[in-house]
Amino acid sequence: MNKFLLREQLTRFFQEDIGFGDRTSQSIFSDETSEAIYIAKEAGVFAGETVLKEGYALLQEDIELKLMKKDGEKVEVGDVIATVTGPTVELLSTERVLLNLVQRMSGIATLTNKAQDQLKGSKTNVCDTRKTTPGLRMLEKHAVVCGGGANHRLRLDDAIMIKDNHIAQSGSITEAVRRVKEKIGHMVKIEVETESIEEVIEAVAAGADVIMLDNCSVEEATERVKDIPDHIITEVSGGITLETIADYKHSGVDYISLGALTHSVKALDISLNIKVNGGTKYDSK
Repeated sequence: MNKFLLREQLTRFFQEDIGFGDRTSQSIFSDETSEAIYIAKEAGVFAGETVLKEGYALLQEDIELKLMKKDGEKVEVGDVIATVTGPTVELLSTERVLLNLVQRMSGIATLTNKAQDQLKGSKTNVCDTRKTTPGLRMLEKHAVVCGGGANHRLRLDDAIMIKDNHIAQSGSITEAVRRVKEKIGHMVKIEVETESIEEVIEAVAAGADVIMLDNCSVEEATERVKDIPDHIITEVSGGITLETIADYKHSGVDYISLGALTHSVKALDISLNIKVNGGTKYDSK
């Protein structure tokens, strides 16, 4: 994860939420110091270690963060994820931004871990897509890795992916791949989206590095993989859910890409509690 970019993002997020200042906290507190704890309220996989580290470091205050969980570690209900000690105003004015990010990232990591568990015993792995929240892609894709999944291309500029519209406008897979190879270097991989066995055969002949089998059944995927040489990476995508992903585990594909990992995820329930007189009486919502 790019820490410099993360700091810029966190700064903007804090500015958006805090504005000219937290009127409530600044009206009630002055120079008090508090200890707060991040507690898991449901089981899952934690992601957001760097967000907490960089978030509190940005405040340039005397804030001490202690992490009990690392990215990718499982949490159970009641587990303490981290403790943080510092000025009460700072803890309260930044808690919503940090909680929102950590909860979402942990939700993605948890869902990814569940999907990957469904593929145990096979060579197939789960990966994400570009169906991410604008502005949060770096964090969401990091969360996928925390959950045991893999990243597909991060942006439009790090790989070639020839989809149906590219093929239609070019006239054929062969022509689209030819045009691409005339303009890119040898370090960039070419993926081709296919919708039939005929397109698979054409993509192989054209020299694709990765072949996507789009919107096909388990039976279709199993058959189409047989026509793809071992040196070409295979991916299946489209219409696959957490309930059906296990059906594809022995189809022979290398990756199953799931947009739902990032676009339809439920945040993991995590609370920030301020400790008062040895207990936790303030429960952040």
